[in-house]
Amino acid sequence: MSVINKVVMAALSPLLRKFDQGCAHPGAVQEKVFRELLDSGKRTVFGNEHGFGEIRDYRDYIRRVPVREYDQFAPYIERLRRGENYVLWNEKVRWFAKSSGTSSDKSKYIPVTPANLSGCHYSGFKTMLATYIRRYPDSGLFRGKALTLGGSVRVDELSDKGARNGDLSAILLSNSPSVAEIVRTPSKDIAMLADFEQKIEGICRVCSKQNVTNFSGVPSWNLIMIEKLLEYNNAKYLTDIWPNLELFMHGGISFGPYRERYRRLIPSERMHYLENYNASEGYFALQDDPAQKGMALTLDNGVFFEFIPMRFLEKVLAGESDEVYTVNEVRTGVTYAMVITTNSGLWRYLIGDCVEFTSLCPHRIIITGRTRLYINAFGEELMIHNAEEAMSQACRECGVEVTDYTVAPVFMDESHDKGAHQWVVEFAAGSQSVMKDPERLEHFGDVLDAALCQHNSDYEAKRTGNVTMTRLVLSPVPVGTFYGWMHSRGKTGGQNKVPRLSNDRKIVEQILNRI
Repeated sequence: MSVINKVVMAALSPLLRKFDQGCAHPGAVQEKVFRELLDSGKRTVFGNEHGFGEIRDYRDYIRRVPVREYDQFAPYIERLRRGENYVLWNEKVRWFAKSSGTSSDKSKYIPVTPANLSGCHYSGFKTMLATYIRRYPDSGLFRGKALTLGGSVRVDELSDKGARNGDLSAILLSNSPSVAEIVRTPSKDIAMLADFEQKIEGICRVCSKQNVTNFSGVPSWNLIMIEKLLEYNNAKYLTDIWPNLELFMHGGISFGPYRERYRRLIPSERMHYLENYNASEGYFALQDDPAQKGMALTLDNGVFFEFIPMRFLEKVLAGESDEVYTVNEVRTGVTYAMVITTNSGLWRYLIGDCVEFTSLCPHRIIITGRTRLYINAFGEELMIHNAEEAMSQACRECGVEVTDYTVAPVFMDESHDKGAHQWVVEFAAGSQSVMKDPERLEHFGDVLDAALCQHNSDYEAKRTGNVTMTRLVLSPVPVGTFYGWMHSRGKTGGQNKVPRLSNDRKIVEQILNRI
């Protein structure tokens, strides 16, 4: 291990110990976090309204505080945005992470407190780096630059006290310590440009000459950056530009459909890909072992976790069920809606993500979808992870690459006596020939449909004999279609992402109307 790696590990060893304790003793660690959060919440408007001072244990807590979605928190958050202090947390709030609105067009404003920045987001990221160096002690990660494809921030329109909102990545950049500028690239003035294309141009101009060893962000946006870098430098592989590149830390969307394309563009045996679960609301999990399926929950990182089996979600929200479990009570193979209590003042907040545990002690999860983002038009209950796994499999078997896609139902009407799913797919530039070959296109659709049946028994049941659903409808679109649609909505870069599944046809029709 190099001297710099030893110094880094010495500095991060307390975080690594906390992570390991959480893996070994999840219940005890989560109880400690719960007590710490509750104590801070006593000195808030929310805490006074819900009698935090009288809460003695977890059972008291769930009796007094119902599970809430964003709309129920919105009045409290608006008070914070207007400058009122100590509403949800016992610190002043000057930053709000503006969500990308994946499940709806309405933006959400998530408070980001000082405690949440240092004791959740930054600590989670540093823990991930520590687990990486522990696994790869001879890494040269810190001998070069870390590239972040960030978003932008702006003054909050409701605030008269200088509060700001924007993409989480831009908030993290804005508050990062000055020492981080030594290893991070590009400079903040480029990284936080609101115009995505100008940002990419700046990265090509500045970062092409630097020794970049790692980068992080959403796979789809980083893929656009990589292709622009290759074009700018007239290079075939990213390692021609950054020969010491060794790590991509990704999140936001499934990496599966993009994996082979990244491997083709970065043909290096030393390259590693690690997933992390860092949302606007907090840093929740990290992939500490690439050989394991799933990410380990960061259980001592300012977040108390609860999990609702999806079949009970609506009853829990209606106050008709108490089927909510802590980490000590969950099981593998069950799809749960995740509920969080955080050091940003979100109390029993339904974050909107669905997870499944792949192991216990350590508690590892995979993100299987969104509580409000799935297709169940015909009883098929198609979740995002089913779609991602099927798409990845079809791409591998057919030897093609996909840039983006979205799916919507084709409803039964006068023109369709059976239901179906319509897949609007943008093939990568190198795979565009499939669009001109009807036989290859038909084969890809067959393979994708068969893979969906393999990964989702409900879909298979509805497809059997074409009784309820017919084979999927494949609608290929030209290169740049999805980027153009996202750009028209002002949602390029950062944590913005294309919604994969929808129960209505609004998104599909918008995209197809652009052609």
